[in-house]
Amino acid sequence: MKTTLILALCVPGLLLNPGPSNAGIYKWVDSDGNVHFSDKPPAEAQASEVKVKINTYTSPRITASPFSGQPDEPIGSGEVILYSTSWCGYCKKARRYFQANNIAFTEYDVETSAKGRRDYAAMGGGGVPIILVGNKRLNGFSVAAFERLY
Repeated sequence: MKTTLILALCVPGLLLNPGPSNAGIYKWVDSDGNVHFSDKPPAEAQASEVKVKINTYTSPRITASPFSGQPDEPIGSGEVILYSTSWCGYCKKARRYFQANNIAFTEYDVETSAKGRRDYAAMGGGGVPIILVGNKRLNGFSVAAFERLY
């Protein structure tokens, strides 16, 4: 017991992460054309393993420079642009807030839109949503953070 306690104190992740995980993310399309993702491949369909690199920002943060490179189109001074994914809860929350408050916005899905993927890469995106207003960038979404930005 003493050895286990010493190991746990010296290697904090040892007890919480007992070993490597073989879990992957699998993608398949059903007979109706719907795309599905799961951590287990389906028995009845062909699935391909995909690498998921996009996370959700959980703590909104405003920065002054929206792109690490240059966007392919100039950003207007009050224009709201939302870079999102279909599965992101914070993206849905931002979308609903914009619609409920009659805030015009342009949305690009970073997984399905060529422009969305291109801009996301140019911004060095590490999560979604990314919201641009003029020359300001908000990583993540909260009403308070967006209202400070807008």
